[in-house]
Amino acid sequence: MLSVLIQTLNDEERLARTLASLIGGAVEGVVRDVIVCDTGSTDQTHRVAEHAGCLYVASGGIAAGIRQAKGDWLLLLEPGARLGEGWIDEVVAHTARQTMPARFSRARGSRVPFLSRVFSGNRALAEGLVISKRQAASLSKNARNAEAIARGLATRRLDAEIWVAPVK
Repeated sequence: MLSVLIQTLNDEERLARTLASLIGGAVEGVVRDVIVCDTGSTDQTHRVAEHAGCLYVASGGIAAGIRQAKGDWLLLLEPGARLGEGWIDEVVAHTARQTMPARFSRARGSRVPFLSRVFSGNRALAEGLVISKRQAASLSKNARNAEAIARGLATRRLDAEIWVAPVK
């Protein structure tokens, strides 16, 4: 079982797109819960989360969300990211046989040209992150946000695609 964590700040529209791509995982019984960790939104992010049946965490950041997660594995996503076809089988296979974190492959339409990657800031969560709850809890002790948890981790590349969230 997988818990999905999404850290938000005024991301109501982007959150809705991400949640829509998770429906298949919920129907298949892979996604156990979705936790929206808000960092001070002033828009309707909380309503989008509540209407979708997500657990909305308004204080404590990503660490509080990790503590409340029910799954043994976590999927950390940026609001606006959309998972492509086949992600469910790939994540299930990975969590059954691996202990190391993994990231999705960028969909062809959201790949960035080489020079743009070199000269722009790299977002550690752009490709999502599948990580064990135990490892995420350990990393969250020293991390201010989800991005800090994902930064610098050695990961395996999953064969499933992600449409990367546009830069805010």
